[in-house]
Formats: sequence, C-alpha cells, structure tokens
Amino acid sequence: MRLLTARAFWMTSPGSGELRTERVPDPGPGEVLVRTLHSGVSRGTETLVFQGRVPESQWPSMRAPFQSGDFPAPVKYGYLNVGVVEAGVPELVGKTVFCLFPHQTRYVVPATAVTVVPDGVPPVRAVLTGTVETAVNAVWDAAPQIGDRITVVGGGMVGLSVVAVLAGLPGTDVELVDIDKSREHEAGKLNAGFARPEAAQRERDLVIHASATEQGLTTSLELLATEGTVVELSWYGDRRVAVPLGEFFHSRRLTIRGSQVGGIAPARRRSYAQRLALALDLLKDPRFDALISGRSPFDELPEVMPRIADGSLPALCHVIDHPAN
Repeated sequence: MRLLTARAFWMTSPGSGELRTERVPDPGPGEVLVRTLHSGVSRGTETLVFQGRVPESQWPSMRAPFQSGDFPAPVKYGYLNVGVVEAGVPELVGKTVFCLFPHQTRYVVPATAVTVVPDGVPPVRAVLTGTVETAVNAVWDAAPQIGDRITVVGGGMVGLSVVAVLAGLPGTDVELVDIDKSREHEAGKLNAGFARPEAAQRERDLVIHASATEQGLTTSLELLATEGTVVELSWYGDRRVAVPLGEFFHSRRLTIRGSQVGGIAPARRRSYAQRLALALDLLKDPRFDALISGRSPFDELPEVMPRIADGSLPALCHVIDHPAN
C-alpha cells in the first residue's frame, strides 16, 4: 500500500482559508485516483460559503457532493475539478475527467463520480462543466421557442453560461443586461447583444435573472412582455429581497419561476451524468473561453480567495492551476 498525501484548501473561518495536508488512500474496487490539473472558483456560490453567509436552513441542501466539514467553517468546499486518472478502474486510467470535487491536488472517488472529458475540450475549459450544466437546467426551465426575444440579466459566470447556450439556438434574439459596461466584451464573444439596464430592449418573451440583486429582479420584470416569464437563477444566501408584485405584475400576468441546480424539469428525464456529458459536449465550442477570467497557482489560493470574495480581483470563473506532480 502506498502512502499518498495531497494538499487541500479549507475555509477555516468566515473570510479566511489555508492549505492543509491530507492522506489519500489507495483506490479500492470501482474507485479511481485522480491528480487534479485545474479547479475553478465559482465566484457567486463560493463567495457566499467563504464569507460564512449560507443560512443555517440551507446547510443540508448547500452541501457539495464531496464536501468535508460543516458550515459555516471549517469546511472544504468546491465542485469544479478537472484531473487525470492515475490509478483504479483500468479503462479510466490516463483519462482526463471532470468531478464535483473541492480544491485538492489528489483524491479518490467512485468511478461513477467522474465524467470523461471528450476530445476537443481543453482541460482548462472543462472546469466550466458544472456551471454549464446549471445553464442547461435553466434553459430547460425557460423552455425557449425559436424566434424568442430573450434577455439574461446579470453577466456573472452563470449568466454568461446561459447566454452562451441560448445564443446557439436558431432564430433567437439574445441580449445580456448588466450594469458593468465591460461585460459587453464577453457578450460579443458569445454572439449576443449587450445593454445597460436603462437601454435594455423591452417586450421580451423570456428573461433569465442571474444578478443576485433586488434591482436586477425588478429590471427583469420590467423588461417582460405581457404573459412573459422570469426564470430566477440567483442564489441570495441569507439576504431577503423585495419583489415588485404591485404595479404592472398582475395586469401583465407575469410569471416568476424558480430554477435550481439540484433538480430539473420532470419531462426532461436525464440523469445527472447525462447532463454533465451534455455540458461537456457543448464545451467543445471555444466561445465558452470568454468565461475564464483569470488563473492562479494552487499555492496562492489562500490569498486569491479573499480577493475574489471582496471583489478586488474581478472574476467570472477563476481557474486554479494545480502542481504537475
């Protein structure tokens, strides 16, 4: 039996974290040993976790699949990991795989927990798999039709993933709305339009809201045509938001529909593994590189995470490059 160790990033208290050394067991029957190439910081969710802002009522539902520790801290959290299988199930050895694992240099998981990254998807881009799967769920919930006028409010990592998926549908008019004018650059790379809220197109058939702000939700409702639907993707953590259900909400017969990572529209009948495989197939499109906003070495993660959380390091998906051995 080999004695392998790995380093992992732990959030030790709200707003701070450290690298810890952990023992990694040999893979057993049906398991694989993975050496991480890259992991991704999902800025929205991981910022809430890092700052200790997950409400206690949501602790069970917010657990990541391979999380260690408990909210609020100390906790090992994350779910965007791409690596190479070094040992275990023979047909997977040498394969590049995606796994919902935290920021850790090596780990052992059941073989069923990894998804092979197909040819044509660079490992760095494959870090986006979990977020693109969320975007696919949102599009299924929105159920767009050919020729729909669709707006996505909020140009973060999730919002831009939704834009990328929607902009590939034939005949759709897709516009990203964000208060940050610099998001026009990413929207252009994704073949979508862009506007600040005051200049956004009105009378939209669908609006997908991903800004996680009260004003963003209000803007989303204002942009809808009569009988239109807002699909709410934002996760607000422990914040309460006001929703403008007076004024035009009833007279225009508007709808707000929740969409979330853990479940999909019943009619879709896709397993989670099938949804990840679909996301990876979509990631063959190089347009998705627009979502990768920066990279840092693994050793710098304890310094990088606070900067992402406080906004001093602007980020969509910030990739963490792991050591080569």
